[in-house]
Amino acid sequence: MHKFLRTIGFSLYEKDREIDKLLDKLCEDLSDVKRIQIDEESNLCEIRREVAPGMGIAIYGEMDRDGKFQRMYYYPYLKSSDITSEVSCSIQRHTERETYAGLLDEYKVGISLIFYIDNSFECRERIIDHHSMDTSYSCLTGLAVSGKVLLPIQKSDKQREKARVAAKDRNNLLEAAKNGDEDAMETLTIEDIDLYSQASRRVMKEDLYSIIDSCFMPCGVECDQYSVIGEIIKN
Repeated sequence: MHKFLRTIGFSLYEKDREIDKLLDKLCEDLSDVKRIQIDEESNLCEIRREVAPGMGIAIYGEMDRDGKFQRMYYYPYLKSSDITSEVSCSIQRHTERETYAGLLDEYKVGISLIFYIDNSFECRERIIDHHSMDTSYSCLTGLAVSGKVLLPIQKSDKQREKARVAAKDRNNLLEAAKNGDEDAMETLTIEDIDLYSQASRRVMKEDLYSIIDSCFMPCGVECDQYSVIGEIIKN
């Protein structure tokens, strides 16, 4: 059973056999299945079943000559039309499945983002047609099994503006460091040491969430799962 199925409304399905029955039912109608021929003997089929606006279950498998669909794997998906990043994205195929991972060097987050690509079927089509895998933007979404709403840190307009300027300056330094600027690398190293020192002193007397109001860190052993702290702009 996929860990994030409950996120899209299937929290009552707790057994694998229950999920198998659900998937079998979703695969009964094959009228809108997408199919591409990988080689002479194998093909790749995609079935998407929307359970709410913009979210649902994507099912992948093969179809034999008699039109019988054989399911191989599935995952819940959530679509978004909001552009998250315009940074160039690197795309690599996973080892065991016809799925793909994307990598973004997003400066405003502070780490290289690795994520599961939802439109893997399009990626495979591009490879077959020998088209470029270059991207101009990325629309990121996230599924979570738990979360908390915290009271925000009270900030003045002056503090907010200072934080925006500092973030912009840090992005410029990261860009320069990426291009080989040694002075920028040294400045970033000193800033990180100072920040760690300040946080270590404050955490002795203050609650962690009064010090950190944003966070994007890897969580667990899988490379595309993160612990996120941020401000809710709209819902």
